[in-house]
Amino acid sequence: MEYLELFLKSIFIDNMVFAFFLGMCSYLAVSKKVSTAVGLGAAVIFVLAITVPLNFLLDKYILREGALVWLGPEYASYDLSFLTFILFIATIATMVQLVEIIVEKFSPSLYNSLGIFLPLIAVNCAILGGSLFMQQKEFANISQAAVYGIGSGIGWFLAILAIAAIREKIRYSNVPAPLRGLGITFILTGLMAIGFMSFGGMLTGGDEEEKQAPKAVQVEEEKTTKEVAQNTNVTILK
Repeated sequence: MEYLELFLKSIFIDNMVFAFFLGMCSYLAVSKKVSTAVGLGAAVIFVLAITVPLNFLLDKYILREGALVWLGPEYASYDLSFLTFILFIATIATMVQLVEIIVEKFSPSLYNSLGIFLPLIAVNCAILGGSLFMQQKEFANISQAAVYGIGSGIGWFLAILAIAAIREKIRYSNVPAPLRGLGITFILTGLMAIGFMSFGGMLTGGDEEEKQAPKAVQVEEEKTTKEVAQNTNVTILK
């Protein structure tokens, strides 16, 4: 249940596009056709699914303060966290190169349609954001990191697929001239972001009830304490 909740939250609540507006360059540029959006979205899922767990291992066994203790007690005081961005981006760039080789080999048409935006996945802030959020959330094991990476990729995939489908249909609509192109796309993105915010209540309702329950107990304890104090004061005065 924990993994399912993490998976759904990473897709709908912590969506890279609609919650954090990360990866907007590729999102806007490659969302004119559904076919290209599907290809790029699949590439982002693959890269996030691989890089987030790999960067989790890098962070746990190399980058954190004291992470090198497995090499010996003399390395326990080493802190390589200043290398976080360099190593994370190096891992992402390696995986992107692998994706680029695979796409060029098996789907040249998709490779040509994606153009420069396929290698630019390496500097896509949604990809780096997935690893940095993973580090911030301090997952307990690599399985949680993998679930979060896959969920984040699927969330970005759904976002670009939805806007691509709408942009294909909106070509035949009578959009006011000043809003044509990126104008209406930004408006649609904002509306979809508001729609995705509604998913927050579905997965956090139970947490709010758990938070409210201790507060109610605390209020009752405070009332009991005040009553005891009042009774003690009355007794002393008598």
